Amino acid sequence: MKKKIDLTEEQIDRVIEMAWEDRTPFEAMQVQFGLKEQDVITLMRREMKPSSFKMWRARVQGRGTKHQNKRPEDTNTFRCSRQKGISNNKISKR
Repeated sequence: MKKKIDLTEEQIDRVIEMAWEDRTPFEAMQVQFGLKEQDVITLMRREMKPSSFKMWRARVQGRGTKHQNKRPEDTNTFRCSRQKGISNNKISKR
């Protein structure tokens, strides 16, 4: 049985944005929205055109920055240092 992804349109837009960001790991999406990597993949497949989904999958597959345990040890934030405050973000800003 598949898990139902129950998010608002605004949250779905934010997940898609985070999924496209190179520096945002899947673990950040799990902390903020409760979505595991496979849930994000399912959401992206459902919400995007097939060609866009294929392009995204090719981009993130094997990318070290999308997985917390593959990131360099000195990278300890979920967001890029150049990224400013984002609305609906549950993780506190510095």
